[in-house]
Amino acid sequence: MTGKQIDQLLTPQRNGDIPRAPAFIVTLYGDAIEPRGGTLWMGDLVGCCAEQGISESLVRTAVSRLVAAGKLVGERIGRRSFYRLTEPAQAEFRSASNVLYTPPPVARGWLLALKTRGILPDGWVSLGGGVALAPNRTDIAQPSGALVSGEAVGERKDWPDLAADLWDLGVVGERYRLFLERYDALGEKLRDRSLKDVDGKTALALRLSLIHHYRLAALKDPRLPREAWPDNWPALEARRLFVRIYLALASAADGFIGRSFSDSFGLLPSATEATDLRLDRLRREAVSLTV
Repeated sequence: MTGKQIDQLLTPQRNGDIPRAPAFIVTLYGDAIEPRGGTLWMGDLVGCCAEQGISESLVRTAVSRLVAAGKLVGERIGRRSFYRLTEPAQAEFRSASNVLYTPPPVARGWLLALKTRGILPDGWVSLGGGVALAPNRTDIAQPSGALVSGEAVGERKDWPDLAADLWDLGVVGERYRLFLERYDALGEKLRDRSLKDVDGKTALALRLSLIHHYRLAALKDPRLPREAWPDNWPALEARRLFVRIYLALASAADGFIGRSFSDSFGLLPSATEATDLRLDRLRREAVSLTV
């Protein structure tokens, strides 16, 4: 693959669309570092962020803020600084990873909570009077109070309007559409195998950018039952594209990590049990998404 082709693929990241440093560092750790022990040398972090157009000064400022927020903890050995995820951050990142790398649970109907008390878990919306509504998915936490499950009845055409009033679907849908616009051309290149020789450094840069922009939509998506989807809801199409591109870039990107990234003990492994499990799940999902 030529240098010109690589530059064209990375143009969106280098022409004024630079990700915010703290958010991108979270993406990097969640994808590449957490499943490999959670620790990374600062020099590798700076170099990886540079591929996205993020300057060293922005990286160092962002790391300081993540340390202050309890997400990272630093260790200095000789002249080198290493940063690892704190235990609460690891748990948080694993929760996000379930959305990104595991086939999302399908919503089968609705949950209605009665006489709820306190703060509602993620995914729930208040209907007033202590009543709350949520999609019935296996990953939805249950609030306090009596709980009822059920299916939609009557005029299903009313559900998209109701869902739009209760959840911010307009913003989520727009983020999915922007993701599709950004990465559709890359998906086509992968389809015709014109990226089969992409180098590992570029593959990792593309994969991290892919994850960063997909997560902006996916982590905000309430993943409602199909009857509540707006017309032309782009979530499924975006998921197909994300899975296809991620798998196509995985081998080269992971190989580069194993050759180039290090913690205080040496080079990180190119693969671990956690990364193998992640790829196996995505490959199985890819098959189901083509059916």
